[in-house]
Amino acid sequence: MPHIPLPEHLPGITGLLEYNKETAAPIRELTQFLLRGESTLTPGERELIATIVSHNNACKFCTAAHTAAADLLIGNTETCEIMKQDIDAAPVSDKMKALLKIAKQVQVLGKAVTKEAIADAKSHGATDIEIHDTVLIAALFCLYNRYVDGMATVAPSNPEFYQGLGQRLVDNGYNRLANGYDHLKHQQQQQQQ
Repeated sequence: MPHIPLPEHLPGITGLLEYNKETAAPIRELTQFLLRGESTLTPGERELIATIVSHNNACKFCTAAHTAAADLLIGNTETCEIMKQDIDAAPVSDKMKALLKIAKQVQVLGKAVTKEAIADAKSHGATDIEIHDTVLIAALFCLYNRYVDGMATVAPSNPEFYQGLGQRLVDNGYNRLANGYDHLKHQQQQQQQ
């Protein structure tokens, strides 16, 4: 049960962002820029970074949401599951493996990022901006994971919920839906009947 009253039809981060739209606006804008803006990393690769950080922070909601988005963007359901167990076994480029390892170090502690990990990423073709963005995305998702879990938000257990959320992230990115989220309230009410 959340520590404060949140919209029941909006679990996880969505309810928190709707709770305070003023703080949500810059958060959404930064996330949209980092995960969907122009980059040499694909949206799917950036979702992998969000997934590995959320997974290692044991944030159920964020892990499920970003796994669903990454699966859709990459086109399979195996990559995320393999990556969560063993980055080296994941079917991604060596550059992406190196960046995911950096993200995992950021998840532990900013100062845990090693010169060796940076050198490894560069040796596999990672640019300075890709390294920068990896660290920033990883740090941002540490914030999200702590925000979601620190407020004790609801994390649905139904995998179909996350498939729908993943599709919404693919279709709309991290922007607030133009018409808000009342349609989700209506869906929830219909499911309860």
